[in-house]
Parts: sequence; C-alpha cells; structure tokens
Amino acid sequence: MKTKVLFIGTLVALSFFISCNSDEKTNDGTTAAISNNEIITTSKIDASIEDVTNIAEDQFNTQQNSTAKPGGPIKNFLPSCATITTVLTNNTWTKTVDFGVEGCTLDNGNVVKGKMVISFSNDFTASTQTISYTFDGFYHNGKKLQGSKSIVRTIKTTNLLATAHPVSTATIDMTITFDDGGVYTRKGSLVKEMVAGYDTWFNWEDNAFLVTGSGTTTFPNGDTFSAEITTPLEFDASCRKPFAVKGVVSITKNAATAVIDYGDGNCDTLAKITKDGVTEEIDLKK
Repeated sequence: MKTKVLFIGTLVALSFFISCNSDEKTNDGTTAAISNNEIITTSKIDASIEDVTNIAEDQFNTQQNSTAKPGGPIKNFLPSCATITTVLTNNTWTKTVDFGVEGCTLDNGNVVKGKMVISFSNDFTASTQTISYTFDGFYHNGKKLQGSKSIVRTIKTTNLLATAHPVSTATIDMTITFDDGGVYTRKGSLVKEMVAGYDTWFNWEDNAFLVTGSGTTTFPNGDTFSAEITTPLEFDASCRKPFAVKGVVSITKNAATAVIDYGDGNCDTLAKITKDGVTEEIDLKK
C-alpha cells in the first residue's frame, strides 16, 4: 500500500433500504409486487455503501492507532494499489484515498476507482467522534457514487452488548448512477455496533457487527422503496462479502410487502425472500 499515513476499520453495515410513493397498479387493478430484480438492485447499492463505510472507518481507526503498539501482525484493510495522502489542518485530519483510474480490487472482490476524501478530528480522547466523507470521481463496480455521509462514533454499552464497544450512527444521503445510466437515491440512518474485534485493531478479520435502522431508495422511475431492519443484521468481516450473514429486513412498495431473511450465519450471498406467503431463495450477487 502506498501511503503517507495509514489506518484500519469496517462497518458494515449497512443494510439496504427500500420504499414507495406512487399507486402502482397492474392491468387488472392489483398492486404490483416487489420484484426480485428490484431487491437485487438495492442489494448492489447496499454493497457499495457497505464498502465505502468500511473504508472510511478503516482510515479513522488506522489514524487513531498510528502510534499504538500492535498486539500482533498488522493486516491492511486496503489493497496495495490504494494511495493514501494524509494532512493535518487546524486539528482536523483529512485523508484522501486514491484507487486510481484503473481501479483496485478489494478483498471481497468488489472493484473501486477514483477517490474518497475522509475527515475527522485529531482529538481521539473525545467521547464522540464524527467521521465525514465525500467522493471525487468514485466508482464501485461501475456505479458512480455521489453525495456525502457522516458517521457519529462513540464507545458505550447498549441493549445488544453490555460491554462498552464502538457504536456508529451513519446518516446516508447519496446518489448512485448505474452503468446503464439509471440514477438512484438512497437516504436513511443506520446504527452499527462493533460486537467483536474492537480490542484487536490491527486485525480487521475478526471484526463483527450488528446493524439496525431504516431508510429509502428511490428508483429512476420514481418508485420509492422503504425498508426497516426488524432483526439486527449481522456482518462478519472474515466472510469477505458485503452482505449480512444473519438478520431480517421488512420492505414495502405501495401496498406490496416482502421480507428478506439473510440466513443462519453461512458466508454466502444467498437470501430467502418471502412475498404473499411464498418463500424462495435468491442470489443477491447476480
């Protein structure tokens, strides 16, 4: 990795938000169902947001621990083709991560190119930190990402884990342009709790997260899908896939509903979709 100062982290989370405003009807007057293609499309957006969130948190963690003595060999989260430039100005770190015009392949197989600009305070003793990031010609698997995101990070106990641990609340307001020209918007809020791996900052592979939250995704045709995580989504960094390994999301589009069940912990890209009492398994990676 070419870098002037470096870092580590993750987040998953994210999860994928979906919702709707129009009264979409079929020719026979019934409400149009949520299609599997729509679910797969939103899952691709989820994967993009998951990766950029992890990159931002990685840069925060790396900077925070830049003077700490590791308890084992340091495992870099970013590929060696990423160039990182770090500047401290008026007590604010600004880290520019450049994946180049040809792009870099992340550990989970996703390809990114362009730049992310990440900023946060240099006061790592503060009980709460805000990590902000923007994009500069940034693409994820051919999709252009625009907009901004902020992550408010604190260390505390919660109902999900009694031991004090990192809890990140992410606010999302992004535009995603697919390679076919379709423009999607994603807005929402997620809470990601790091429930394992927070004591071993030098090894991102043992990180695990639980994510809750809700949000909306608006499609090019104006349909807006809403989604709510009804059972916390579980993410395992060692899985090396930007999808939850457990958890349930309830989604709606007009009067149509669907439930996505991410499974029982297996490291795969499969999910069970239930619509109108019928359950089928789909591959979110398609």
